[in-house]
Amino acid sequence: MTTAAPTERVDAGTVVGAMQASNEVKHEAAIAIGGIKAMPAVRAAAKKLGVDLTRVRPSGPDAVITMQDVKNAVASPPSLVATATIQAAIVTPPTTAAAHGAYATDPRSLAGKPVRTTPPTVNASGQPEPIRGVRRNMARIMAEAHAQVVPTMLCDDADLHAWAPGNDITARLIRAIVVACKAEPALNAWFDMANSTRTLHRRVDIGIAVDTPEGLFVPALRNADMLDAGRIREGVNRLRAQVEDRSIAADELKGYTISLSNFGMYAGRYATPVIVPPCVAIIAAGKGRHQLVPVMGGIETHKVLPLSLTFDHRAATGGEAARFLKAMLDDLARPS
Repeated sequence: MTTAAPTERVDAGTVVGAMQASNEVKHEAAIAIGGIKAMPAVRAAAKKLGVDLTRVRPSGPDAVITMQDVKNAVASPPSLVATATIQAAIVTPPTTAAAHGAYATDPRSLAGKPVRTTPPTVNASGQPEPIRGVRRNMARIMAEAHAQVVPTMLCDDADLHAWAPGNDITARLIRAIVVACKAEPALNAWFDMANSTRTLHRRVDIGIAVDTPEGLFVPALRNADMLDAGRIREGVNRLRAQVEDRSIAADELKGYTISLSNFGMYAGRYATPVIVPPCVAIIAAGKGRHQLVPVMGGIETHKVLPLSLTFDHRAATGGEAARFLKAMLDDLARPS
């Protein structure tokens, strides 16, 4: 019996919907992705076996990872897996970026996202300076306050649309605080957790936060409940002047019963000011603005003043804080 010679297979050409047949040997090329060279079949096997190709030592020509490399990675403990590929993938940052302590980015990174290319051991440049004097004392007080107090914040906007010309914002804020302290004395108080005591104060001594380049000062405006608008302004100006020329007495920087931060003279709408024990509350006034307000029959533009009230929830309830803030809003809504 004669066996017929095998029929030579030739390229059938490209026919849509038909399987191509050819005697040509196809060579699959390795594809480099993210600096890792491997054939698609090798990548598929690595994914199935849970192998991270960035941790595999390539043994093929031109640093190509082979199927045997993947199998070796599965069998080898992590300590024996080479990290040469990872190190090769790290791009040396430009000298100018390193000199300025900045991280360089590669615009050709995957998915168009910036990639940090400077080693994480590179530290930002800068000259440390010791903290002394007022700023050091401020840091200590704030750290102690943060560790002791249980702060809670309420915020709202005071409508100043009815104000007559010539109103002093700081004087009106202080007057509103005095009115609120009388309406809800629980926030014009001191709290002593160690002895489980709360002291409600009859008089209102308001700590006025004064910002300086050296740090924060909080002098006390004594007997604010006894002062009219003119004397309030005189008192505030005197305290600021004494802080600026450092002539203020140490006793004037303590003993206040509640405090005010008028940070809105610079910028900002709401804040979470820090309560300094033994006080129970601090009020912060943000930057005033104009906004549209719905009224009967239409819409008007009113000037509003954002207020933030931080209170120590160990010593005061949410209801007491809300009533305090409501009393301030009502007083600030008055024409004068």
